[in-house]
Amino acid sequence: MEKITFAGHADHELAARLDRPAGTPRAAALFAHCFTCGKDIHAARRIAQRLTSAGFAVLRFDFTGLGHSGGEFENTTFTTNVADLVAAARHMEEMGLPPALLIGHSLGGAAVIKAAAQLPCVRAVATLGAPFDPEHVTTHLAATEPDADGVREVSLGGGTVRIGPDFLEDVASASLANTLDNLKRALLVMHAPRDEIVGIDNATQIFTHAKHPKSFVTLDSADHLVSDRADADYAAGVIVAWASRYLDLAPETAPSDAPEGVVRVAEADPDGFLQDIAAGRHHLQADEPEKVGGTDRGLSPYGLLAAALGACTSMTIRMYARRKEWPLDSVRVDVCHAKIHAEDAEGGDGPSGKIDRFERRICLAGDLDDTQRERLVEIADKCPVHQTLERSSKVVTELV
Repeated sequence: MEKITFAGHADHELAARLDRPAGTPRAAALFAHCFTCGKDIHAARRIAQRLTSAGFAVLRFDFTGLGHSGGEFENTTFTTNVADLVAAARHMEEMGLPPALLIGHSLGGAAVIKAAAQLPCVRAVATLGAPFDPEHVTTHLAATEPDADGVREVSLGGGTVRIGPDFLEDVASASLANTLDNLKRALLVMHAPRDEIVGIDNATQIFTHAKHPKSFVTLDSADHLVSDRADADYAAGVIVAWASRYLDLAPETAPSDAPEGVVRVAEADPDGFLQDIAAGRHHLQADEPEKVGGTDRGLSPYGLLAAALGACTSMTIRMYARRKEWPLDSVRVDVCHAKIHAEDAEGGDGPSGKIDRFERRICLAGDLDDTQRERLVEIADKCPVHQTLERSSKVVTELV
């Protein structure tokens, strides 16, 4: 993750974070947060992490006067927020990362729809809980009485900011109808039916005015801020799958700073144990069960080890049967792992303490005779992962 700055609509320095994938980015995305929020809200962080694990470079930033950005939010409007988005996209273009995908949450969703019309590089737009009528958001604000200059403090979702009369006047005149009619980009509308801040009818209006290609996906019981980790992960997964249909994604590559064959594991959830695993163009996840503090969204490390043994066993058997032209229809390998006392292991004279024991149960389907079946089981022991596990190994660690 890189901390960067760029000039906003009024030349104030805006603070941003750029999440890069391990290898060469397949595409770039720009995320716009909700009204009164910032780039580091839970939904923004989670969605950026998930997209990055899929090979996207993702920029998220604080609008003028919010978070770590310069300027005063009370002097901004919905129109200047859109201008900040365009400035962010221009900066990404200068970095060689033109955003093909815009993602906007709440009022940020309305802003990305507006900004897309000014950005030829954008191919697709995704919104989460976005209002069709931007002024709609202000009707749910807890606001103080305006001061002498017409400025009032407003709160939404735990955030408090000061807005001026120009913001209210500008957002009241903002309309997405014409913009949606001429968007000419693929559009994904995501919304929760129980959203109490921006009602589901907004999604209906956005979807109705937009031209195809357009898609709608419900966020079920998610709240407006998409604060639940599982909801944010789901939204991110849908965005990745959907965007891949409309973007010219570059092939996934191995980490640019690692030689071919390196498997890179990156923490995806600092509050739990979820890990993103990247090896070239392949991605998977590792986790731990909920009972030990994980979220159970991937195999455990020992589960992955057992999977490696099972996969290698099946491949080795298939390779041998194919070469012999034997009638093997299918292979299934069940692998169990446990730690047992060394003296209980076969041979009984191993080291003291506990050792790892892997049990394989191999099922061979096909018109094989007993001799062929016995031979294939013998061949299973020649599986390279099997041999690696039975030999002693050495792990060399270096801090980089």
